[in-house]
Order: sequence, then C-alpha cells, then structure tokens
Amino acid sequence: MAKMNNPVRDSFSGRLGIIAAAVGSAVGLGNIWRFPYVTGENGGGAFLLMYLLFVIAIGMPVMLAEFSVGRRAQRNALGSFKKLAPGKPWYLIGVMGIVASFLILAFYSTIAGWTLEYLFQAAGNSFAGKSSAELSASFDQFHTGTFRPLIWQIAFMVLTALIISSGVKRGIEKYTKILMPVLLLLILIVSIRSVTLPGAGEGLRFLFRPDFSAVGWNSVLVALGQAAFSLSIGMGTMITYGSYIRKETNLPVTAFQVSVADTIIAMLSGLMIFPAVFAYSIDPAAGPGLVFVVLPNIFSMMPGGYIFSVIFFMLLSIAALTSTVSILEVVVAYLSEELNMARRTATILGAASIGVLGIFATLSFGMLDDVTPFGRTFFEWFDYISANLLLPLGAILIALFVGWFMGRKVFNDEISSGGMFRVRVTGLFMFVLKFLAPLAIAIVFIYQLIGSS
Repeated sequence: MAKMNNPVRDSFSGRLGIIAAAVGSAVGLGNIWRFPYVTGENGGGAFLLMYLLFVIAIGMPVMLAEFSVGRRAQRNALGSFKKLAPGKPWYLIGVMGIVASFLILAFYSTIAGWTLEYLFQAAGNSFAGKSSAELSASFDQFHTGTFRPLIWQIAFMVLTALIISSGVKRGIEKYTKILMPVLLLLILIVSIRSVTLPGAGEGLRFLFRPDFSAVGWNSVLVALGQAAFSLSIGMGTMITYGSYIRKETNLPVTAFQVSVADTIIAMLSGLMIFPAVFAYSIDPAAGPGLVFVVLPNIFSMMPGGYIFSVIFFMLLSIAALTSTVSILEVVVAYLSEELNMARRTATILGAASIGVLGIFATLSFGMLDDVTPFGRTFFEWFDYISANLLLPLGAILIALFVGWFMGRKVFNDEISSGGMFRVRVTGLFMFVLKFLAPLAIAIVFIYQLIGSS
C-alpha cells in the first residue's frame, strides 16, 4: 500500500532549483511591498536588526523542520503527516496548510493583479504629471472597480496555472531559475538609481542606523511576525517543496541559503525604496499605499522615472508570481496525490476554485465592500483567518511535531541525509523547535488575536 503513494515522483534537479523555487516562494509582496513600510513604521535600522535576528533564530529552523518533514515522507503537505504519523491527528496540520493556501491565494491574487495593472500603467507612462492626490484618486478608482481588477486577477491565476501544470522540474524549477535572477537584477538596478538620488543619504541612515528609542514591544512583535511568516512557513509550501528535494542535498545548508537570499532581497527592497522616499521628502511610514501611490509619485518626479517605474512594477509582478506558484503547488500536490488526479486536471480544478474564491476578495473593495459578515469584508476575512490563525498555528504545530514527535534521532538522520553530511547543531535546532519557536510564535499569535479582535 505504501508503494502506491509515490510511483514516479518529480523532483528538483539540484540545490540551485530548490533554492530558486524556495526563495521565489519566500520573496513576494511581503518583502517588496510590506517589508519596507513596516520597517518605516517601526524605526528603520533597529527594526531591521531585530528582523535579521528572528530570521536566523526562528525562521530558518522552522523552515528546516518543514523541509525535513516533506523529504522524509516524499508526500504533499497532508500526506506527509499521514505517512509519518499514521492514525494520529497530526495530519490536521496539513489540512490547515491546504485551507490556508486556498485563502491566501484567493486574496493574494487580488493584490498580484494590481501589480499587473500598475505595470500596464507604468508602460503607458500614466504616472507622468500627476500629483499625489491624483495618483491616490486613480488608485482608488481602479481597485474599487469591477471589470479591470477581476481581469487582472484572473490573468494572474491563469499565468500561475500554466507554470504549475508543467510540473516541478519543467515548470516550477525552470521558470523560477529564470525569474529569480531577473528579479534580483531589477531590484539592483532600481536600488542603484535610488541611492544616487540627491538627498538619498538620509534614507540610508534611516535604514542602517539603529534608533532603539523608536522601538517598543509592538515593534519587536512585528519584527518577529515578519520574519516568521515572510519565509512561507506554516502553510505547507516548504513541506511540499521539501518532498521534491533529493536525498543528496544538504538540507541545513539549503535552508540557510534560502533564508539569507530572502533576507538580502528584503534589505535590497528597503535600499530601493527609502533613499527615494527621503530624497523626495515622503513620510517613510506611509503604510500600504507606499507602493501603489507614493512610489508612482516619486517616479513621476525622478529623472528617468518612466524607465524605473516600468522596471519596478515588473519586478513586483515577478515577485508576486513566484509566490503564487508555490501556493498553488500546495493545493495541486494534494489533489494529484491524495485524490489521484492527473496533474493538469488538479491544476485546473485548484486554480479555478481558488479563482472563484478570489472574485469575492477582489470585489471586497468595490461592489461587495458593504458585505461585511461579522465586521469584515471577504478580503479581510481571508487575510485574517490565514495570517492570524492558520499560519501561526501551523508553524507552532510543525515545530512541535518535529521537536517532540519526530524526535532528534529521525530529524538528525533526515537533515544529515542518512549520515552523508555532518550536522553539528542538531541539538540547537531541537531546542529551538521544542521550546523557542513555539513560544515566540505563540506570543505573536496571541498578540495578533488581541490586536485584531
């Protein structure tokens, strides 16, 4: 019976493939859209230091735990727990991950669609000559509409499905190997332009000179939350990707490289945005509107702004695409392996059902904005349930599963590839997974529940 589960399983061709795919999953709108504005709202350099500490201390060990679960079982997010803990309720972690993927992609595809609209606008030089008020009004008119937001959301889902339908090696790996270097190149180009603007030095000082007087308890929790959840942990993505990693791949090194690459891109995003924000005397704590209102305003004033606006929204679209691919893969892997569907059929069913759910999220800003069951729109509910409930619970339970159920012996055997690699810090990883990560994430979880209730 066990042999039926994995007849001929697709896999990544090597470490470069898994790094490109995993970094692509981790690097998304959370890095390029959310990271800069939460850094701006929480003191700049001091927040950055805390974020880096939490990525190393919490994010990387939990990511390694997910990789180890997936590779050990060679199954999807649900099937992994059913195989490793048969007859026990640990499989509910996989259920939560799949539900979270549905909800996240439903609202994430809405924002991803906005990036395509703004790439289209940038290419048409639509930002030129507009004031900040006009750009704000233009954004409001677009995202509260019906036709254009839905078209872009559907287009993004179709693009994601096309990549996923080609499989792991010929789809996910092939395209992320192309998209991630392009993304990095585009970020570097915009970053170089940003730091060479007159007055950019103040932005660099804000980003890299820690001011701990601006840091409170809330900033610590925000940094921990950003680190814990920017790496795509807790939702089954890294378990699913881990199941495609070959045994000869060094898991701890891979998890470290993914974490470092994700952090570098997050820092480059700050380097790309803050010098320009300060050069044009914009409030660095401008919030979510930083990308869709403030930056187009900066591009309209910047010499060569047309070119850099196109580059910026292209990289934002690529970052969103590499994330949507990883999220949809969680659902497709479940449908194809647990329900024995052909991959193409699973992709169509998964993308279509999530797309229908996403319509409610997209229209939450327009014709459905007054439909607020229990005080929240559909978009807000999808975001709240996944980010505030399912992801933190999933991350806590995965850490506990590996730390207490899988245990040190099995965990060490997996991360050392059966003794192929020497791992000297297994004890440290186990301490983090047993105690530190569950406690830290639980604090953020409780804080988010209290703060959003």
